[in-house]
Amino acid sequence: MTAIPVTIGRRMPVPAASGSLGAPAAPGAAPGAVGVGLPLVDSHGRVHRDLRISLTDRCSLRCTYCMPEQGNEWLAKSSILTVDEIVRVARVAAADGITTFRLTGGEPLLRTDIVEVVARLAGLTGPDGGGVEVAMTTNGIRLPQLLPGLIAAGLSRVNISLDTLDRDRFAALTRRDRLEDVLAGIAAAAASGLRPVKLNAVAMRGVNDDELVQLVQFAIDHDVQLRFIEQMPLDAGHTWDRDRMVTQHEILTTLATRWTLTEVPGRGGAPAARWLLDGGPHTVGVIASVTAPFCGDCDRLRLTADGQLRNCLFSTTEYDLLPTLRTPADPSVDAGIDRMLRACVKGKLPGHAINDPAFLQPARGMNAIGG
Repeated sequence: MTAIPVTIGRRMPVPAASGSLGAPAAPGAAPGAVGVGLPLVDSHGRVHRDLRISLTDRCSLRCTYCMPEQGNEWLAKSSILTVDEIVRVARVAAADGITTFRLTGGEPLLRTDIVEVVARLAGLTGPDGGGVEVAMTTNGIRLPQLLPGLIAAGLSRVNISLDTLDRDRFAALTRRDRLEDVLAGIAAAAASGLRPVKLNAVAMRGVNDDELVQLVQFAIDHDVQLRFIEQMPLDAGHTWDRDRMVTQHEILTTLATRWTLTEVPGRGGAPAARWLLDGGPHTVGVIASVTAPFCGDCDRLRLTADGQLRNCLFSTTEYDLLPTLRTPADPSVDAGIDRMLRACVKGKLPGHAINDPAFLQPARGMNAIGG
């Protein structure tokens, strides 16, 4: 099978499995699985261990930095990956060394089969027989009802989005009056055995930059971790304005008026740099994709809800897995998935180039790419 990357608006052919994409099969690999079982290493030496899987582009909120309130063009239901298709891709990825699967959206808890997805992913093993970790990023609205079943199915960690503690501000920012539901989801996660529970807050000038200390104190009071995120050019309306972005430096300067901050060493491939608050044990994180990119340690790939592989959140190229997954009765599907994973990894650039004058924002919004 031929790996076909799709640049939004046009298609470009990529060589079929040969050379670096056609490494010998590892011991125990499925028959005909070219390269299955070998690590996913890009041309810059980065070993990939994390696959973000978007389950849907739909969401119960309409955050201004993510998607418009109306006029959204949703993915066709027929193009959304089934549970079997998701698991098939994940099984090959696990054999190739992926150890963490993070479920995203849109809002992943809108999938009626979400517990089954978690259970089947949690049952996968890597090439050494070790288990995998299944995490989730959610707005938390449906967590009180679903969390017990998700934990029983094997969910390991959860991140919940919370940009403000003010009800009117939340309604204006998300275009939905659902703050109490989100807070109930956070309370449910905090009361569960999942640790760490993380809260994600996008810092925005003139919107919530006066709440930074309050948000951190809320996290401390609920024994969860807060991570601030620099606002990125990923809104569907392409209205991102660098001047409205609150930088990592500004965030830390504000927090330093309340706590003594000590940077935690050994970040590795984690997207957030962390700081101890007054010596610990509580920490705060900052994901500074714009002002302090961490591309050199990135170990992540992404799978969209409609079966497109992406090697960067900001990539303008996608690798279409649907033809491979939906070839009837083809015994070489696993080999085709493996080749596509390797083509995607091979095409990964050194960085996202947000700060390059020639940077182009992805055509898809965050909800369609996956958080």
